[in-house]
Amino acid sequence: MKQVIMLALVLTSIITSAFANNTDAINQKVLNSFSKNFAKAEDVKWEIRKDLYKATFKIYGQVMFAYYSEAGQQVAVSRNISISQLPIDLASELQSLYNKEYWLTDLFEVSANGETAYYATVENSTHVSILKADGVSAWMVFKKDKKQ
Repeated sequence: MKQVIMLALVLTSIITSAFANNTDAINQKVLNSFSKNFAKAEDVKWEIRKDLYKATFKIYGQVMFAYYSEAGQQVAVSRNISISQLPIDLASELQSLYNKEYWLTDLFEVSANGETAYYATVENSTHVSILKADGVSAWMVFKKDKKQ
């Protein structure tokens, strides 16, 4: 179940759908929970995707993404990061493993259920790979696709 939620979050972050720019379409439980968790949020934009509500917002100058269930339960929070924001071991491993043939196209951090995971999208001329690292453990291939 945890893998399914994480995959849904990854795909939601990569694939966008229609934004609901007003809050009329957003469940009141979700709005209340978001307001409680992120009282200082600015420029909030909402997106509804199947059973998840996604808020894209700025807080303290950082763009963040918060995901909620229909019941108003916060499922996860994520943010795009730079390689310098990774734990040192993960940054070093990513740079050494995917230095020459690949280029880094996306890097973000996901916090869910008290745990933090990192996702990196790396590409070369033939493949796109999504790598995952739980906490400070090593990178593993989460998903790999051949370019069309």
